[in-house]
Amino acid sequence: MSISLYAASVPVFKQMLGSLSDVLNKAEAHAKAKNIDPDALLQARLYPDMFPLIRQVQIAVDFAKGVSARLVGVEVPVYEDTERTFADLQALLTKVQAFIATIEPAQIDGQEGREIVTRPGTPKEKRFTGQSYLLTYGLPQFFFHVTTTYAILRHNGVEVGKRDFMGAF
Repeated sequence: MSISLYAASVPVFKQMLGSLSDVLNKAEAHAKAKNIDPDALLQARLYPDMFPLIRQVQIAVDFAKGVSARLVGVEVPVYEDTERTFADLQALLTKVQAFIATIEPAQIDGQEGREIVTRPGTPKEKRFTGQSYLLTYGLPQFFFHVTTTYAILRHNGVEVGKRDFMGAF
């Protein structure tokens, strides 16, 4: 039995972006209830050399939209990464969810062999097939940043658990 490239991508991004939105809502409510400056959470890191929560969300979003767009063969939407608040992050998530919602299975299925080149013309250039790009690069990167966002919030006392991470499925 095979699984389609669409089934392994867009619905997964939709589910996890929804859960990311929900955990950010819980984080904002936590900050308000505990009288914590929201920036304490938004700028929190697991370790000094890691990106803060805001950047983790931005990168997760970049992978969701970038992988989806590249698999379809359209330009990746460009967002400026100027988010500074929970509301800004929610607006970003909404934009990306709206973009991903426009993608139909027929646009991605059959693109397993499409050549995808990341960072073309640079020393970090990598070439993938559509399938290997999704499965060995795009999804692992996406999940790393979603998971790190969750871990930052959990580490800082936001009451989130596995159900929150998983979202609606």
